[in-house]
Order: sequence, then structure tokens, then C-alpha cells
Amino acid sequence: MAELEFQKAPGRTTELQAEFTNLEVYPDSTVATAGRTYALARSEKGKQLLVKGDETDLRRAGFEGTMIAGRILVGELTPANAAALRKALDYLRPVRSEGRTSIGLGDRLGLATPGHIRAIEGTNLFPYLAQQSIREMARTGRHPQQVMDEALWGIFQTGYTDGFGSDADHLKTPADLADCLRAGFTLFTIDPGDQVDNQADTDAPETLLSKCRGLGAEAPDLNLDRLRKSYLSGKVKLPGGSSLEFSETELLRAAVKYGRAIKHTVMMYQTLKSAAAGRTFELEMSVDETLTPTTVGEHYFVASELARAGVTWVSLAPRFVGRFEKGVDYIGNLDEFRKELIRHRAVARQLGNYKISIHSGSDKFSLYPTIAEVTEGRVHLKTAGTSYLEAVRTIADTNPELYRAIYRFARERYETDRASYHVSAKIDRVPPENALSNGDLEASLDDFHTRQMLHVTFGSVLTARTEDGSYRFRTEFYRTLEAEELEHYRCLAKHLGRHARPFAR
Repeated sequence: MAELEFQKAPGRTTELQAEFTNLEVYPDSTVATAGRTYALARSEKGKQLLVKGDETDLRRAGFEGTMIAGRILVGELTPANAAALRKALDYLRPVRSEGRTSIGLGDRLGLATPGHIRAIEGTNLFPYLAQQSIREMARTGRHPQQVMDEALWGIFQTGYTDGFGSDADHLKTPADLADCLRAGFTLFTIDPGDQVDNQADTDAPETLLSKCRGLGAEAPDLNLDRLRKSYLSGKVKLPGGSSLEFSETELLRAAVKYGRAIKHTVMMYQTLKSAAAGRTFELEMSVDETLTPTTVGEHYFVASELARAGVTWVSLAPRFVGRFEKGVDYIGNLDEFRKELIRHRAVARQLGNYKISIHSGSDKFSLYPTIAEVTEGRVHLKTAGTSYLEAVRTIADTNPELYRAIYRFARERYETDRASYHVSAKIDRVPPENALSNGDLEASLDDFHTRQMLHVTFGSVLTARTEDGSYRFRTEFYRTLEAEELEHYRCLAKHLGRHARPFAR
């Protein structure tokens, strides 16, 4: 079959592989059910869907493509084929975590899922294999349905059937909710960071009192009299033997700092619940991207007010002490972090036993043993940018000239692109690319300053264009990773496996 010529790779022969001796079928993707056989294959045209079955049945099910010999459909990886395959194979539909220890594996490229699945093998972790924030989608030119579909093709390729979630991350507006709900996401991470009053930590008591009265006028549920009755009645005993007690100033500070964020989260939850029309979903609230840490009292206040408003959630991401910067290990006092985490975990146990969510969780290797121990598995670790860096590592190893070009461009873009990220890398600490030998390129990705530079410039790298309108890096970037997919998966599995193993249960 000349139109499908491709050199078959050695390995296990499947039913569909036998039909196409010049096509490489991914053996683990092959599944036969309900009178059809499905598989994913590679050809010179790229990856393609194969479905063996009755043509009338396949067309009625929504599959599109060319029929070969009247019995095998060969189709592109289109949204229509993804939708039909998702309907046919239930393990390709995202589900809820149901409280399991979980890890979010963000994929900014749409190519990482097979490597992510290898990374969690043997850990019993529940993976969120489709995870991306609206900010990341905007910077890479992707959309929610594309994120979902690209994860599906990766899951299908590997034959993974143990269940996965999908996380619409850092959502800020009702419009964001609608787009992600339509795409089929199961976890919605609400980010009310824009509504957090970061000045509250330094406001004088009289300023806090004035602000709190104004907040009560906006939101009657947050009126000062009710807050005083609810929170100034004495000590609150927490699981594990600890307790907390609010002073008037601490209460005012918590209410002013997070009052509008709570109000926004309640609005987003109610909007989502109405739009979901009975469809089940999970909710996470995140305040990790704020300027100051979330105290244990503030955590208690936020969770109590959400519960009072009828919100149901599975995880909450405080802003912890120390610095959770992108792409690098934790910067701070490990003992202080441990003490605070124990108390945050006690609050979570007291108010619903929800999971503590660790955002910017990539590469925080010094913290993982402590987090795993203290949370007793009630934890969600969220990673994203580190997978992009492993793709760049693959480029450095297999296409050094492209890596040099990206590196040089990233040095130029860093000061602009760092604006919305918590990073402290200094560009004068990043050597010019011509100072690196080819043997130094892969190792440069382990340097603190270089990692953060490459981490935050991903959007500019993937969307940069030349004068004629073509992509400056993206096309060759993807072409290299597709040609070197096994090396790409190896890098991902090795690096993300270091994240997953401490949490294995």
C-alpha cells in the first residue's frame, strides 16, 4: 500500500500491523471491542488512527478518514476522531480523583503524555494528564479542546487504562470556565489571586477596620458583626493537638486580605455548578500566586467561609512560607516549612480532609519527603514547566543548533517574559550561547539561572515568527521531538519519575 509506506519497526506484531506491513503500529494502542479494532500508527505523514470495522458503523459513530479495502479506516488525529474514540473507549474519558494522591502533569506542547505515563508507572498515583492554565494556553496559542485531545492521543498510544483527570488550571473568569467545561475538563482550579488584598499584611489596624466595613457593605455575608461572632469566641482545636485563636486584628487582616477572593470563588463555583447542569466535577481553590504567605489562621478563615457558602472542593493551594520559584528547588527554611505544613494539614483535616495542593511543585526535591509524610497522601502535586524543560533538554541533546538559537532568543526575552512569574534568575549569570561547547548544552539545563530563563520564555519561543510569517522555532522544535520521541519520553520519565516516586503509595 504505497500511500502508507513506512518502515516497520521491530517489535510485537498486532492484528492491524499485519494488515499494514509498511506502517508502524504502536502495539500498546491496539484494542478490540464491540466488533471494532483500534490502533495508533506512525507514517511519513505523522501519526494516524486506524479502525477496523464496518464502514457504515464507523461513519455513524463519527469517525472520519479514508477506508482501505472497505474495512479499515485510516484517519488523521482530528477533533472529530478524538471525540468518536473517546465515546467508544471509556478509559479515554477523564474521571474524578475521588481523593486519591494525585499529580498534575502539565504539557505545554501536547507531546508529553506517553512520557508522563511512564513516569508514574508503579506509583499508584492518580495523574492529571490534561492540565494547562488559561495563561499557558494563551501564550502557546492552544485552546482547551486541543489540550484534552492531545492528551487523549498520548493515552491511546500507550494503552494506559488506569484512569486520569483533566485540570483546567488557574481559571479567573466565567468565560474561562465555559470554554473548559465544553472541552470536558473534570477539575477546575479557581485562581482568585487578583482579588487578594496584598496590602493587608502591612495595613494598620484602623485601616483594616475601615476596609473590613467596606467589604461588609459589598458582601453582607462578610459583615463585621457576623465575623466577630464566628471567629472571636475562643480557641479552635485542630487535629493532632494544635489549636489556633484569632485576635481582632488577625481576623480583620484575614477578612480584608481574602474576603473578595472568597466572594469571587463562590461566584465561580456557583457559575460552574449551574453550567455543568448535573455533570460531576471537582474544584480546587488556589491562592499560591500572591505576594505574601497564607497563615494557618487565614487558611482556616478561607476554608470556613467557603464551606459556609456551600462550596465543595477537593484541594486548596495556600501560599506557603519560603519561595516556590519556577523550575528550581525550594528556597527557604525546611524546618519552618515543615512546621507550617503540619498546621495547614491540620486545618484541612478539620474542615473536610481535603488535599493540600502544591503549586509550582516542579523540582522541589528537598520538600517531597516532608510533604508526602505530613499530608499522609492527602496531597496534589502540580507540575508543568519542568516537562517543557525536558523537551528542551531533548533538543539540546539531539539538535544543538536549534537549542543554541532558542537559548540566544530566550536571553533576549527573559526580562520581559519574567513579569508574571515568581523567579529570581539573573540574566547576567547566564553565559552567552557561544561560550558553551556542544558538550555543555545539555548540562546547562541544570543551572538555576538558565532553567528559569528557558522556563518563562516558552510562550515567546513557541509563537515567535520570522518576517515571512513562518514560525521561527516551533516547526523545527516539534519536528525534532517527533523524530526523537523515544528520547523525549525517556527524559520525561526519568525527571518526572523523581517527582512521583516520593509520593508512591
